Amino acid sequence: MNIENNILKYYLRNCYFINGTAYAGKSTMCKMLAEKYDMILCGENYSLDKIRSIATPELQPNISYMKTKPSWQHFVSRSPDEYEKWIDGNSRELAEFEIAELISLSFLGKKIIVDTNIPCDVLHQITDYDHVAIMLSEQSMSVDKFFDREDEEKQFLLSVINSCPDPQKTLENFKACIARVNSPEHYESFKNSGFFTLTRRNDTSDTREEVLEKLAEHFKLK
Repeated sequence: MNIENNILKYYLRNCYFINGTAYAGKSTMCKMLAEKYDMILCGENYSLDKIRSIATPELQPNISYMKTKPSWQHFVSRSPDEYEKWIDGNSRELAEFEIAELISLSFLGKKIIVDTNIPCDVLHQITDYDHVAIMLSEQSMSVDKFFDREDEEKQFLLSVINSCPDPQKTLENFKACIARVNSPEHYESFKNSGFFTLTRRNDTSDTREEVLEKLAEHFKLK
């Protein structure tokens, strides 16, 4: 069954999306916007457990990799080419689940802020310019600071890397994977996506309130 884009756009009219590169501040901004403007927060990997329970290897092979992988050590040891291909396929499979989930949440009657990986070409089809923001960081920040955050997922991956036979080699390989999916090519693709874009400065200044104001103005939340 095909659902036309104008139908999806109507039912997603209360959804606002933030996409972009790693370590650009997407999760932080989604949380701050949700709190300040009383929005429903769909944070990173929201509903992932439900999605994995529904996905099948035949229809969603990339999502189902998490069910069929030989081990977590195998997950962090894949080549950058394999990892990049998996990330792209995973994002496109997840987009269908994400759209269905957001339509169900839209009936709650509140605005929704979404930390998303829905590809930009799909976002152009299902929503409007003032409902999407792209947040970017330099590749060096995306890679060097990837494990600096205390969130559970990244610290778990670091523990897996440290359990491998050669932790340093595995860490270098995984950083190469992160560098690939945050490459200058991907950066430029986001930058030239046609959506509103903000770039995180590579310094220690606290720009959260400044960025929050820019996003709220772009989303017309004020």
